[in-house]
Amino acid sequence: MPRAVGLFCALVVAGSVGCKITHPHHELVPSPKDFIAPPDMPRELSKTVLPTYTVEPPDILVIEAIHIVPKSPYSLRTGDTLSIMVQGTLPEAPVQGPYQVQSGGIVNLGLPYGSVKVAGMTTEQAQDAVQKHMTTFLREPVVAVSLLELSGLQQIAGQHLVGPDGSVTLGSYGSVPVVGLTLQQARQTIERHLSQFLEDPIIAIDVFAYNSKVYYVITEGAGFGDGVARFPITGNETVLDAISNINGLTEVSSKKIWIARPVPDCDEMVVLPVDWQCVTAGGIASTNYQILPGDRVFVAEDRLVAADTRLGKFLAPWERALGFSLLSVQTVSRFSGKVLSTQNNFGGGGFF
Repeated sequence: MPRAVGLFCALVVAGSVGCKITHPHHELVPSPKDFIAPPDMPRELSKTVLPTYTVEPPDILVIEAIHIVPKSPYSLRTGDTLSIMVQGTLPEAPVQGPYQVQSGGIVNLGLPYGSVKVAGMTTEQAQDAVQKHMTTFLREPVVAVSLLELSGLQQIAGQHLVGPDGSVTLGSYGSVPVVGLTLQQARQTIERHLSQFLEDPIIAIDVFAYNSKVYYVITEGAGFGDGVARFPITGNETVLDAISNINGLTEVSSKKIWIARPVPDCDEMVVLPVDWQCVTAGGIASTNYQILPGDRVFVAEDRLVAADTRLGKFLAPWERALGFSLLSVQTVSRFSGKVLSTQNNFGGGGFF
């Protein structure tokens, strides 16, 4: 037992020395106190407008079709919508309104007129086909047929994900590269591409989801693993907004916070220290910096909590080994005591 106690004391001393090991994060990054933010750095009360947005993966663009007319001659296909108007129909069965080209390339004019096949025809040919068909039921029908909506419109209008190759896919109209372009440039590029198939196409384009311009909030975990949260940039965030997005500081976090701005190498590091007490309790905006795309808002760990965690990790296997040793000694002692007691009982009974 004294030997076990001595071993435990030695482990405690070794553990206390191990607590002085500096966390790797703090070895790589100079102290935030070594950095002074430039006076023109954007802050809560003096924000700046971000540069013109450029499209990158995985943004989601929304395209609205303003003027989509196919080049002539256009052959009708399944999914197209025609406007068909027939004069001189039966009063109880008018033919007037939109009719979609259904599977098999037909338009169904309803009872009692039935269907007419129009796929592969131009609108003029489809009008003649409907005219000929309606003469079977009517004496002198007057038919007007026009293209109301392209089936390909659904492939153009709507939400489009910018793929890993930096392009958006427009279905049968192919793909258009838009990476690195502003919205105006992307609109012109898409319209130029569609002009191969359409007559003077006009579209409107906007960003539905700003997925490519983000910032990160990194929280040291005091030995329990660091946390990384990723948030999209809207152009108005500050440090206080970033911390509120992670529901504030935790019990393992310290109040040492700074922004690390992305740079090519270590020699050009840009670190902006944040005075958390001034920002929150004092409402002082001098260190409540505006967050820019790519920024890392770093929340350092509480050193005491981190030291306690590392000490616990260091001592845990030795504590288990010591506990097992003590349990073994106690078990052997109890077993020996029972054997001696049994022998004494047998001796008192006259067996020996």
